[in-house]
Formats: sequence, structure tokens, C-alpha cells
Amino acid sequence: MKRRAPVIRSDRTRGERPDADPGAARVSVVIPTLDEEEHVVAAIRSAREGGAHEVLVADGGSRDTTREIARGEGAVVVEAPRGRARQMNAGADRASGEILLFVHADTLLPPTAADLVRSALEAPRVVAGAFSYRPAAEGLLRLALSTGVRVRLRLTGHPYGDQGLFLRRVTFRAIGGFADLPVMEDWEIVARLRRLGRIAILEEPVLTSAKSFVDNGLLRSTLVNAAVISGFRLGVDPARLAAWRRRIARRGG
Repeated sequence: MKRRAPVIRSDRTRGERPDADPGAARVSVVIPTLDEEEHVVAAIRSAREGGAHEVLVADGGSRDTTREIARGEGAVVVEAPRGRARQMNAGADRASGEILLFVHADTLLPPTAADLVRSALEAPRVVAGAFSYRPAAEGLLRLALSTGVRVRLRLTGHPYGDQGLFLRRVTFRAIGGFADLPVMEDWEIVARLRRLGRIAILEEPVLTSAKSFVDNGLLRSTLVNAAVISGFRLGVDPARLAAWRRRIARRGG
């Protein structure tokens, strides 16, 4: 069954300000970066074009010109300890919007992203959501990746961080933000959010880089991702999983 964006209906989270109407809520886009000078301009501009109230670049100590470029594009640059979870938490702390949208630096949002996010969060029991996935690839690789993600979402309903995760700021604060993990921070927060309510998967996709699949191969990358998820769920130390994944990536590079 094809997943559709939820039906629009008011669904305010308990504890949110009475005047924080989801239909008029401001969307703050948080982009974690580390040496992303090649991608950060496009990411910021897609967020602006998508209707973001503000764009926050949460940088983990880039040694290139990422921060300077981001400031030149009008983004708020937040310097944070390295680690995607820590960086996104730091960006969220500085955000002023009622809705937070976390986007990877190599991911581009659709033109109506803010409106889509607001509408999704108005639906009954929806606590968070993500976009569908379209890889920046061609031919068989694009078909394989798109099909694989569709099947995964249909079977599990569990989106990943490269799909652009969004939720109300009040909800993010209530659950304590991202866990301080070196890997699987996106999977873990979605698992917690699913205990609170529904995760909306929008039909509209984000455009996400497929570089890791190109560099490491489709089968290798898929198996590594599956192994990391399985290890995490079985209680393997996330630091060990992160180190193992880095070694595998270096061998494939």
C-alpha cells in the first residue's frame, strides 16, 4: 500500500503554547556539517527555497571553508563538538522555530518543504515525520536504491536521517533530543518517537547523495548498514560499530 501524507487536521502537542498554531508554525532547518564546502550552498538554498524560517548550520569543526560559506549564504553557524547527534542538538538549541527539520548537508529539500511539514504535523497522532527518498544517482543504482527504501518503509515505517526528519520543537525537547551516540542517532530517536505516536512519511522526496553507495558498492553498503542496525539493536557498543563502519568505508574507498 502506498503511503500518503496524513490528512490535515489540528493536533497540538500538550504543553505547546496556545498561539503555536501548526498551520502558521515557523520551520527551522538544522544542517550538521563537517568539511561540506562542496554541498553546503545547495543545502542552504534548498532550505530557503523550501520555506524555512531560518537555516542553522551546526558545524563540528570543519577544516575547509564550510562555516564561511554558510555565513555568506545567510545561515546561522553554530559551532559544536564533533558528532552528528551533538551538532544537531546544538543547532536545535539555537533554533527559534516551532518546528525542527534536520537535513544532511548532501540532501536537498523539495520546494514546498515547510508547507508539507506543517501539514503533516497537523494530522492526528503524528509526532514526527520524514520525506520519501530519491537518490542522486542514475540508471540501475537509482532504481535499486529507490526500490529498497520503499520496501523498507513499507515493511518497517522507520525512516532514516537522510530523509529529512522533522518534529515539533516542544516534542524534541520533551524527549531530550538526540542521544549522544557516534552512530545510529537517527534510528534511535525515531524508535523513541514511534512509542509516542505516528511517524508520517511524505510522498514528496528529498534528493540525497548516493556517494557512499557509489564508493563502496550497493551490496557492500547495504550489508554494512544492515549489520550496524542489527548490532545496535543487539546491544553492541555504538563506538565499536562506528569504528568498524569507518574501517569498512576506508577499505571501500
